[in-house]
This record gives sequence, structure tokens and C-alpha cells, in this order.
Amino acid sequence: MHKFIQGNCIDVIKTLENNSIDCVVSSPPYFGLRDYGVDGQFGLEKTYQDYLKNTVKVFETFKPKLKDTATIWWNVGDSYSSGKRTSTTNQSLRGDKNYGVTRTPVQAGIKEKDLLMMPNRVAISLQDAGWYIRSEIIWHKPNPMPESVKDRPTSCHEKIWLITKNKKYYYDADAIKEPSKSQQFNNKNRRNVWTITTKPFKDAHFATFPKDLIEPCILARCPKGGTVLDPFSGAGTTVLVANEHNRKAIGIELNDDYIKIAERRINDCQPRMV
Repeated sequence: MHKFIQGNCIDVIKTLENNSIDCVVSSPPYFGLRDYGVDGQFGLEKTYQDYLKNTVKVFETFKPKLKDTATIWWNVGDSYSSGKRTSTTNQSLRGDKNYGVTRTPVQAGIKEKDLLMMPNRVAISLQDAGWYIRSEIIWHKPNPMPESVKDRPTSCHEKIWLITKNKKYYYDADAIKEPSKSQQFNNKNRRNVWTITTKPFKDAHFATFPKDLIEPCILARCPKGGTVLDPFSGAGTTVLVANEHNRKAIGIELNDDYIKIAERRINDCQPRMV
């Protein structure tokens, strides 16, 4: 069972039942990287400090909605300082098609071409707000987006933070164990570097979670029949994977067009009755 709710995630989360969410899996818009074409969107704050404040605000809003054993899997990408460039002209990575890619706003106190370190800043801000940072997971992408840079390596990873509100929580390590080469053991505890390719997506939403990235998060953290929340559901991959593994899911999305895309994806994956 699933449902999508259109609206600002802060407003929608407040309407959810307290102590009802087992797991949060989400990839919010990264700071200053894309314009998704709707007013009030997360990620287009003028300063990175405002982005951090809004992230903490989202967490504090869904905190009472989480069960005591709940966990959060939070995917955060990084960006570079735009230096003295003030243009916000879209920077398409694939020809003339507009994917809403923008330049990060000029940041006071950040040097030109500096890596903003946003994933780490997000984690530290949440840690300072009382949340537990339990693991730093590296999503290694064997097929990263090409970059035209010539003065640094091409980026081929993102970070996913495993976060909890309590020091004890539900975690099924056996559900996501990895095959072991050792003859003494059949499986080994899952490592924190996940090599998962990005997947093409023909519809309008550019940044789409691979299903393979979401499955271990849900299998390890949400028991069957439990409820998964994605406050920035986009094309609905988290909800789709939750459905496939017999979990309930709530997806919140500001852009109604993306909700339509997500519903189509889920309907296309439903088993056909003969």
C-alpha cells in the first residue's frame, strides 16, 4: 500500500501520524545544483547555511513521526563554489536538453572553485542537533556523469548517511549480507562502499535513485508491513521498491508532474492479472 502527497514536505509531514514511520529513505535536492521548476523548492537557498538550517528543520519535523527504532538513510551530493560567476544560466550536461542544472550561488567566505563539503556539513549539523550519525556509506558509481574538468579527478561517488534518533534501533544485518569468498563463512556483514551503476530514466526527472541503491536500505531497516517515508520522492523509486518488498510507503513531492510519473512507474510494475 502506498500514497503520494503533493505539497511542501514540512507542511505535509506535520499531518502524518506520530510514531508511525519505521524508516526514511530520501535524496533531497542538492544545494544549488538544480531548479525543478516549482516555487518554494528545497536546495535553492541563497546560502549553504540556510540549506543546512532547512535540512535540520525537515528532520525535526519528522522526528515525532518516527518510531523509537526508526532510521534515516539520507543521500547528499556535493557541489563546488562558483567563485565570482553570478550567472544562473542552466548548464546542460547532455546537448540542448534542459535538465535544470544551475550554478551554485556565490558563497561568502568560500574560495573560488572550493568543494563545499555539503555532505559532511549536513551530517555535522544533524549531529549537533542531537541525531546519531551511524554510518557514512559511499555510493560508488562505475558510470559517473562525464565532466569536462582538467584540473581534478572526475567525481564518481556520493554519500548516504545512516542516521538514527536513538542509540538503539531496528537493523536486520542478515537481510543485506554480502557473499563471502571465505569457505568458513557463507556471508559477511555488508560493507559501507556500495558499487551501483546509475540507471537511465527517460522521463522528466533527471536525478533518479537506482532501485539497487534503495533495496538494502529498506530490507535492513523496515520490517515487512512497516512504513517507509520519502519526503522528497521525485520519480518515486523509494515508494516503488517499498511496494515490491511488501512495505507501506508515503512519498511527498512538491512537483505534481513527478507524482504522475511515479504513479505510472508503479502501475507499470504491478503484476498483471490473467
